Amino acid sequence: MKKTFTDQLGDSITLDFPPKKIISLVPSQTELLFDLGLNNEVVGVTKFCVHPEEKVQSKTKIGGTKKLDLQKIRSLKPDLIIGNKEENERADIEALQKEFPVWMSDIYTLDDATNMIHHIGELTDRSPEAAYLIHLINAGFGDLQKLALERGISQKVLYMIWKKPFMAAGRNTFIDDVLRRIGLENVLSGTRYPKLEVEEFSGLKPDLVLLSSEPYPFKQKNIEEFKQLLPDSRVLIVDGEMFSWYGSRLVKAIGYLFELQKQLSTGAHDLLAKKD
Repeated sequence: MKKTFTDQLGDSITLDFPPKKIISLVPSQTELLFDLGLNNEVVGVTKFCVHPEEKVQSKTKIGGTKKLDLQKIRSLKPDLIIGNKEENERADIEALQKEFPVWMSDIYTLDDATNMIHHIGELTDRSPEAAYLIHLINAGFGDLQKLALERGISQKVLYMIWKKPFMAAGRNTFIDDVLRRIGLENVLSGTRYPKLEVEEFSGLKPDLVLLSSEPYPFKQKNIEEFKQLLPDSRVLIVDGEMFSWYGSRLVKAIGYLFELQKQLSTGAHDLLAKKD
């Protein structure tokens, strides 16, 4: 039967329900689809979709998030495509919308993320599974916020996402919302992902610098570089997936962020940069 849904951009789509051939254009939403039990329904994913590894390997790769292979997508004849405003190019999405039902997410906060999970559950006939994930996420992040208050975690943070040029996560981003919920205040007043010049660093005065493992793969060797730029700041490598993936990975992120809070409150120095 046909059903109509509204995406997070306010656009309506009508599709054959429940969808049998789904293409995901976003890694975090790909993982969500598999965690909702849609192993057979997912037919296409991007080359950056890496979780769950054993399941994405067998799916057709339809290019990258920013450079989709439209012909390959057409060949799969999907009855639902799921994308994201920030991660996918507008021209690609508009081209696909002329031929297929395309549901778009638009995410800046944890509430946006759980709203997306709810709607994708409805879209794919997996509402109970989606509701359970949302329950776990809300309960876990509620506990993280309480722990931040109990442990007196209130530090100013600079969250780096890129080098050459230096780029960081500013306000009005999903990363910023996650940081705030665990007791960290962004030192940047600008929005989105501003570029930073070397001479700007000294004026920021963060207590903490977090070097993300993605999209730029910061490594231990980069710590010394930032210690020279910000000698009074503590510098840590962190798993970027735990701060920026807004699907079912948020369930795993809760434990990871709990360990980070513990480290910040005790002064320990060994946080695993990557934790699957």
